[in-house]
Amino acid sequence: MHTATVFVELGAVVLVLGLLGRLASRYGQSPIPLYLLGGLAFGHGGLLPLSSSEEFVATGAEIGVVLLLLMLGLEYTAADLVTNLKQQYPAGAVDFVLNALPGAAAGLLLGWGPVAAVVLAGVTWISSSGVIAKVLGDLGRLGNRETPVILSVLVLEDLSMALYLPILTALLAGAGLLAGSITLAIALATAGAVLFVALRYGRLISKFVSHDDPEKLLLVVFGLTLLVAGIAQKLQVSAAVGAFLVGIALSGEAAEGAHTLLSPLRDLFAAVFFVFFGLSTDPTSIPPVLLPALALAVVTALTKIATGYWAARRAGIGPRGRWRAGGALVARGEFSIVIAGLAVTAGIEPDLGPLATAYVLILVLVGPLAARWTEPAAGRLAALRTRRWVPVRQRGAAGPTGGVDAAAADGGSAVARTPS
Repeated sequence: MHTATVFVELGAVVLVLGLLGRLASRYGQSPIPLYLLGGLAFGHGGLLPLSSSEEFVATGAEIGVVLLLLMLGLEYTAADLVTNLKQQYPAGAVDFVLNALPGAAAGLLLGWGPVAAVVLAGVTWISSSGVIAKVLGDLGRLGNRETPVILSVLVLEDLSMALYLPILTALLAGAGLLAGSITLAIALATAGAVLFVALRYGRLISKFVSHDDPEKLLLVVFGLTLLVAGIAQKLQVSAAVGAFLVGIALSGEAAEGAHTLLSPLRDLFAAVFFVFFGLSTDPTSIPPVLLPALALAVVTALTKIATGYWAARRAGIGPRGRWRAGGALVARGEFSIVIAGLAVTAGIEPDLGPLATAYVLILVLVGPLAARWTEPAAGRLAALRTRRWVPVRQRGAAGPTGGVDAAAADGGSAVARTPS
């Protein structure tokens, strides 16, 4: 009887996801915000809370994050990764300063103390690799010039978690300097070892994995990814980083075949991840902390856009690509929730969990919209400024009726206007 209930609940959830995805596709939008709202409806305090399948959904959500990062890694080689990291490490520093400091300041201003400030710094700093990977795929931007820049920022953030999470765990536990240093050394050694293997033995790994039979290729790649992700998680390194590096290590026919076979699995489990995020949120806990969460979300959405714009400009990307890079980085998600969850478990501050949840929910809803509309909005504002402030003699050069202004001479379609 329990199995039948699980099937009914899962069937209903997946069916609703499919219908929501169709609705989003009809209007040319990412389905992620609708998935999250669907999760709220099925979660605790929602309209139709799930009772039997929540554990399965939680595991599926973890698999969804792993697959999202694996598929992102398959888009690039190990050489691409190293080159991008060497070129973009200053962007990682800018990212930290612009996005971690507002969270830390908010924690101190709220009177929650230095440990809570460190927690909120992590919550506001780290973008959601899972959400962003999904959005880039939905918008068809994986091959864009700015995408390697976005990827570099995300990878630097994820690798920084190998430093941040052990430090945070030690602070929350009140551990001494020696214990915290040992945990940090293990995390760094693990991340370095996985990256070394991916760089040095990537071809051998691809040769071992590659197979003409799609079934065997699927099983080997999927099993290897889960194995590496699990080991990385146990050694205080993000499972997402482990999955991403597996994707980086694969190349050639193995990467192409794995991408084709795993795409449907990624889409299914990624949708489950976003639903689970909504399931874990009690809607009644959001209103009391909505205003500070909204203020923090506005500030850090702008700082993320500035981060992406600066990083893309530094990489020689054009203005439109700079705005797309900035908008794509807005979403927060899985890491922020993990960080806040550690603090809640440690009993640091009762309001920290609801605040972090409301903050992430706002930005995970706004993130896909920002990724789509930041660049068009910036373009419209630039066009308005150009039409308003073009010199009078340039407007008059087209004749007494106004004609076409300087923007049109460069291929635009702006029409001269007299300032009001």
